[in-house]
Formats: sequence, structure tokens, C-alpha cells
Amino acid sequence: MAGQDYLSQFGMMRAVLIVGFFAVATMLYNLTVSIYDNYQIEEHIAEFEQRNAELAHENTQKLLDLQYYTSEEYREKIAKQNLGLVHPGEEVIVIPNELLVQLSESQDVSAIDAAVLDQLSNPQKWLRFFFGANPYKS
Repeated sequence: MAGQDYLSQFGMMRAVLIVGFFAVATMLYNLTVSIYDNYQIEEHIAEFEQRNAELAHENTQKLLDLQYYTSEEYREKIAKQNLGLVHPGEEVIVIPNELLVQLSESQDVSAIDAAVLDQLSNPQKWLRFFFGANPYKS
């Protein structure tokens, strides 16, 4: 009987160890799943905070744009640009983009011609050569 008691005690200890092992394994599994879920939640929070910052910046920019587009300066600019309106006493000077040359008083006509030719595109130079005033034509 003493041998049988020893075997039953050994079997009980074995059963307790197996149950304890499964309990510890279950707790470790649950802890691992909980840590992973927490990591995913933190990632989502970081993404939402970044998106929130982007939206806040976009909202600020749109508010500044709204303030600019509703300002008197913008209305005046558009009225002058698109409708040709001016304030009383203002004069409009239109300077074409091509052939725009800034010269000092000391520069002569040949410098003006050279500056104008530098600003012309190649096709414009050929048109001027064949159909314009050409110093090389006789």
C-alpha cells in the first residue's frame, strides 16, 4: 500500500503540474494576445493623430485662403486683372512680355537690337530674317 500511495501521490503531482503548465501557457497566450492588441491600437492612434495633424494644417490653410479670397485686396486685384477696372486717377500701362528690355541712357540702338534678338525664339529670329528689316539684304 505504501507503494500505491506513492504512485497515487506521483500521479496527483503529475496532474497538478500538467494543469499548472496549461494554466501558465493559457495566461502567456492571453498576455501575448493582449500585448499585440495594445500594439495595434497604439499604431491606429498614431495614424489617427498624424491624419488629425494633416487635417488641422489643411483647415488652417483653407481658412487663410478663404480670408485672402474674401479680402478687399483680392477683389480689387481681380477687378483690375479681369475687368480692366481702375481707381480714379490711376493709369494702366501694358508692357508686352516679349521684347521687354531695360536699358540705361548710355546704351545705344545696337545694344537694344542685340538685347531684343537675345529674347526672341529661334523661329521668331528666322521670320525676322526673311520678312523683317534685315541689315544683310541688299
